[in-house]
Amino acid sequence: MEKIDYKKMFKELYQPEAVPKIIEIPPMKFIQVDGHGDPNEPEGEYQKAVEILYALSYTIKMSFKKQQTAIGYHDYVVLPLEGLWQVEDNEEFDSSNKSKLYWTSMIRQPDFVDEAVFKIAMELTRRKKPRLALEKARLVSFTEGLCVQCMHLGSYDDEPATLQRIKDYAEENNLLFDLSEERRHHEIYLSDFRKSDVSNMRTVLRYPVKKR
Repeated sequence: MEKIDYKKMFKELYQPEAVPKIIEIPPMKFIQVDGHGDPNEPEGEYQKAVEILYALSYTIKMSFKKQQTAIGYHDYVVLPLEGLWQVEDNEEFDSSNKSKLYWTSMIRQPDFVDEAVFKIAMELTRRKKPRLALEKARLVSFTEGLCVQCMHLGSYDDEPATLQRIKDYAEENNLLFDLSEERRHHEIYLSDFRKSDVSNMRTVLRYPVKKR
């Protein structure tokens, strides 16, 4: 069975150009974990959320690859980590004060992953890693809708310059930012900062918009 790489299959979602473009994002399934605070804190809430997401995602991939009991199962590459971000009082996203950040960390799942598959993955992961707070995880269908996105190259700390280009593009195309509890600043992490040269890191930045 040929392994599916969603990043290659849906290049418009995971390999945008380094210039802003408007895009309509379709519904997708994710495992999500919510949290608050500085994502860089060692052994902090964010790091634990990421561990939960990868543990569940790889349990789904490997367990059902062996058994192939899920309807519609196909082998695939686990998708990249993503994050939805906002600050207190739903102010415009600003990463300079990381202690004020609220986030939803998430990993996309293939279409065959339903509540039954998720429940099995929870049970299997709990046996292997009982210390993980798996009750914080949930499976959701997430619809993002109309957005402007752009590939950001380089350090996370340099994102404001890319975000400004996104804002300028929105203004030039008669679009308004449409931030809410459901629609937030969105990042897709295509590079592992622990292994990548900072200058080569790639992060998809996505902002929800609506027509003026």
